[in-house]
Amino acid sequence: MKGGSTDPLTASRIIVYTLAKALAISPLEIYKMPVNLVKDMLMIHGEVETLKAEHMEKEMNKARR
Repeated sequence: MKGGSTDPLTASRIIVYTLAKALAISPLEIYKMPVNLVKDMLMIHGEVETLKAEHMEKEMNKARR
């Protein structure tokens, strides 16, 4: 998971788990989604998490001052 290669089955399970947790829905609902929607939702989730991390870092830097 940390930059190493992952077999396709494991990668798909990680995607399903990640989206199910992020969207608070059953993994079975992820399997019912079209592939393009899954890709889009995963990309959006990644961007949201990046923004959260950036915001948290800014707040931590403010607190240190």
